[in-house]
Amino acid sequence: MSAQAEISRSRAWLMAARPQTLPAAAAPVVVGTGLAVGEGVIHLPAAVAALLGAALIQIGTNFANDYYDAVKGADTDEREGFTRVTQSGLIPAESVKRATYLTFAAAILVGTGLVYVGGLPILIVGLVSVAAGLAYTGGPYPLGYHGLGDLFVFVFFGVVAVTGTYYVQAAAVFADPLPLAIPPGTLPPVAFVASLPIAALSTNILVVNNIRDLETDARAGKRTLAVRLGYRWSRVQYVALLALAYLVPPALWLIGPASPIVLLPLLTLPLAVAVARTVCTRTSGEALNPALERTGKLLAAYAALFGIGLAVGL
Repeated sequence: MSAQAEISRSRAWLMAARPQTLPAAAAPVVVGTGLAVGEGVIHLPAAVAALLGAALIQIGTNFANDYYDAVKGADTDEREGFTRVTQSGLIPAESVKRATYLTFAAAILVGTGLVYVGGLPILIVGLVSVAAGLAYTGGPYPLGYHGLGDLFVFVFFGVVAVTGTYYVQAAAVFADPLPLAIPPGTLPPVAFVASLPIAALSTNILVVNNIRDLETDARAGKRTLAVRLGYRWSRVQYVALLALAYLVPPALWLIGPASPIVLLPLLTLPLAVAVARTVCTRTSGEALNPALERTGKLLAAYAALFGIGLAVGL
């Protein structure tokens, strides 16, 4: 095989992994760890394992989407999004399918260390997360094809990922290994509240994706939430999720328990407004592909500032 072909193959796998989506994996770990620092329960080995596991689940989900959307006919030449390697023939379908299962297996392997720390609750959450990643576009009732993709992202890449990151660190500090239930003090209400902005912005990455693909998805019979809601209400959804993200820091400051430093994420508001303007007025891939990437950058910047605010301001 020539060097050029080798590079092309490597690039194709990178395209399949979709590194531009990895902020959705890193952001909840950053926020959960920031909260752990603020609460005095930081445990770096658990945080690193949570980050690696989240990244593997994200990549495995991306591989699964690439494979199942191609074999189900949802990806066609009319699609305006980023190139899908299965549909375009860059990588054989069976190779992408194999990579999906190997990546999820690696995520489970990484999760064994977290199970030792977090016990049965983490085992259940980890297995359900992997199953949901496969079920997003695969299985007998693919979530993304029935308007449940947004809920999947909100729950697993937001609420579960942030609270789980905090929980494994708190459990490593407070609890004996392999607990059978959630130990006291390892999952405070503030962890759930802190997860909401990340859940909202992670979901908005999918919202932009689905607004861009609304017409081609509808023709392919892929009933995403955007297809069900239409352009107007999908844009309302995007703005409403932004509002949720930007209301949480002031709430944590005004109601407690945080200091004004937790308002740092508000510095990203101009970027949020600029991206929202594009999402609310454009439908072409030419405009929405950059908006998709900028929503990912917004999530990354917001998470970094929110993590700092929680670490310093609690």
